[in-house]
Amino acid sequence: MSGIATQHFPDLTPETAPAASRRSLEGVAHHLGYLPSAAARLAQSPQLLDGFLKLTALFDATELDPVVRETVVLTIATRNGCHVCVAMHTAQLSRLAADPDLIAALRAQQPLPDARLEAVRRFVHSALDHTGAVPEPDLAAFLAHGFTPRNALEIVLGIGAYTLSTFANRLTDAPVDPQLAPYA
Repeated sequence: MSGIATQHFPDLTPETAPAASRRSLEGVAHHLGYLPSAAARLAQSPQLLDGFLKLTALFDATELDPVVRETVVLTIATRNGCHVCVAMHTAQLSRLAADPDLIAALRAQQPLPDARLEAVRRFVHSALDHTGAVPEPDLAAFLAHGFTPRNALEIVLGIGAYTLSTFANRLTDAPVDPQLAPYA
């Protein structure tokens, strides 16, 4: 899809993006130190870009710790086959000094070496497999690891935010930026 997607979804800049996307693109570039191609392509839709940024900010503000949040994100990214998301969130887990075995298992869609994080991974899959109607045994298994009903809903927020992102990045065929190449 590469050439076709690029034809329809070119990388935009703060100068070439719709006016309503410009501030968001500038903010992303300032925050990361570069403008990821994924954001530059999502800028075609100011509402999608703004919505994603707001949803991720809300997800980042949950009670879930950063490694749990990244476990949710990388579970969705691998399940949905978003190579740019996998690279970006592998880099994030690396910055968080996450166990390399955890990262490798997440990327391979294998059971995780940490039982608590494995409960998160399984909960994400159950929520997706059952379109939110998580069976009681699956919810109980998640809660048994010290998580709360609030945390279950926070994970649903993350699923929504990163399903949006993975679908949009796959549609636009966003490439892995050079800054993320070591994590691809």
